[in-house]
Parts: sequence; structure tokens; C-alpha cells
Amino acid sequence: MGKPTRIASWVYLALMYGFIFLPVVSLVLFSFQDGRFPIPPFKGFSLKWYDAVFSDGNLTSALTNSILVAVVSSAVACLLGFLAAYGLARYKLPGSAFQRILITAPLMVSYLIIGLGLLMTFNAIGVSRSLFTVGIGHVVINMPLCFAIIYGSMGDHQVNIERAARDLGARDWQVMVLITTPMLMPAIIAAYFLSLTFSWDEFIIAFLLSRFEVTLPVEIWSLLRSGLNPKTNAVGSVVFLISVILILLLELLVFRRSQKP
Repeated sequence: MGKPTRIASWVYLALMYGFIFLPVVSLVLFSFQDGRFPIPPFKGFSLKWYDAVFSDGNLTSALTNSILVAVVSSAVACLLGFLAAYGLARYKLPGSAFQRILITAPLMVSYLIIGLGLLMTFNAIGVSRSLFTVGIGHVVINMPLCFAIIYGSMGDHQVNIERAARDLGARDWQVMVLITTPMLMPAIIAAYFLSLTFSWDEFIIAFLLSRFEVTLPVEIWSLLRSGLNPKTNAVGSVVFLISVILILLLELLVFRRSQKP
């Protein structure tokens, strides 16, 4: 590779990363703005907007709601995805290929369509909008993802180990809980953390299916209706920080573990 080609490659790489991360850098930088507006020039360093965020009862309540919905809905989605993957991978069921297509179909459908469908369904059966309905919506969109990750991790070598456990007297539920689950734990953890990340900052379904108890993205949208200010930047920075922490935990707990000999 010649010198001009290397220079062009580095320039392209710098432009690509700048395009991706410049909005995030601007968001975080102006969350420390001492002035009232998150616009250049930068007018001094201050943490008052972060103090305003954590002193705001509505924001802290929305933050708690987001964490609760993300943790619980991701656990339910992961459990249902694991059970579906185990059943379709280990047993001969009628129309199993078609069932796999049906389970993964929501991955190809817009969140807006899913949210509107759930909203009409809940209205038809008389279920009021709440964090519970938001959690159901997040299970609907995340369960197919969990299923796809876990199902893709089930191999023939696991079948042989499960068969050996049955030959030694283990029952089916013991094989699933004590043999299959530990072998699939990296995939299960990856599915859970990805589901947690998607649920944490999901807006459309949370907006359509919530009413008085809202999640953090919906509360941020409410703040944006009154215009931009460093407080909204501070909230966005907190959301970004938590997302980064989740990704780092996923890297440390799953990918590093899978690379060990």
C-alpha cells in the first residue's frame, strides 16, 4: 500500500468516525455549558445542569421507570426467547420453519406499526396504558432478537452432551436447566444485554403505550417541546453513558469470555 493510499485511508477513517461521534461529542460538551443555551461559543464549565436533572422529580421518576421496564421486560423476553429456541431446536414440531419465521417477523416490522397494533389491542380489551403495557411492548420487540441470538448458538455438540445426560438418568427439565442453560449462558447474557440496551432508549412504543407513568425517552421528548437547553443535553448524556456502560459490560461478560481458550 502506497503512502497516498494510506493517507487517504486515514482521512476516510477520521471523517467516518467524525460523522458518527461528532453529534455525541457536541451533546456531551454542551451539557457542561454554563450558559442557558447549548450553542457555541462554549461559555465555561458547569455541573449545574446535571444537578438540575437529578433534582427534577419527573426526570428521576422517568429514569427509575426506564430502568424497571428495561430490566424486567428484557428478562421476560430472554426467558421466552430461550424457551422458544430450545423447543424449536430440540424437538420436531409441525411447521417449525414457519414458526421460526413468525417469531422473527417483528424484527422486520416498524416499531410504529407494532406500537399502534398493541395500542388498538389494549383499547379493545380494556387494558389501560401504563408501564405494564410498555413492558409488554418491549417484550414483543425484543423477544424475537433474543430468540435469534440463542437459537443461532445451539449446535450439534450440545445435542450430544444433552443425550449423554439423559443416558445417565437426567430428566428433560434437568437437562434444560443444568446442562443446556450453562452451555448457552454467553448467548443468553448477550441477548439480555442487547434487549436491555434497546428497551432502555426505545421511544415510539413507550410513547404510544404509556400515559401518566412515562419512561425517560418520553420525558426527554416532553422537555424538547419547550426548546433546547443544556438540561436536555445533560439528560441525553446520562442516557448515552448508561448505554455505553451496558455495552462495556456485554463486552467484558460475553465477548471476552468467549475468546478465552
